[in-house]
Formats: sequence, structure tokens, C-alpha cells
Amino acid sequence: MPVPKLSVVQEKGQVTIPVEIRRKLGLKKGDLVAFVETEQGVLISPQEIIAMDALDRIGEILKREGLTLEELMESGREIRGKLLQKEYELKSEE
Repeated sequence: MPVPKLSVVQEKGQVTIPVEIRRKLGLKKGDLVAFVETEQGVLISPQEIIAMDALDRIGEILKREGLTLEELMESGREIRGKLLQKEYELKSEE
């Protein structure tokens, strides 16, 4: 089990991520980090990792449903078009 790295919570809730961890994760000034509450505590990770995980899950669902990303995007365009027609009482071009 890794040795915990400690940091003090400052007045405004700020903490410093230890340099070893920042280097390992490639974090630099201005990078976004995500805080995810777990049963064991709080997981802090680079925001891009959370986004990539979400995209991977979406990809798995699409594969399972037999859809491509292009098909999903096209259906979204169709739905958006129908909503706009309804909202603004537009006539269909069909």
C-alpha cells in the first residue's frame, strides 16, 4: 500500500497537492482537477481522466447497442430539428 502524502487544509479550503503526485499526474498551474466522493474518501484526479472515462463508457454503451457515434449524432440532429420545429412552429422541409 502506498505511503499517504499529507497536506494541510488552508482557511479557504485550499490544499497543496504534493509535488511527487503533481509530477506523476502531469498537473501544472491552471489544470482542472475533479473531486469524486467514494466510500473510502475523496478521489482527486485530472479532469481529462474523468472525461476520458466518460467517453470510454459511452463508447461501450454504443457498441453494446450496435450504434456508431455518427448514428448517435445524426439522431441527435433529427431530434433537435423536430424540437425546433415544434418550439417555433416551423414547417417541415420534407
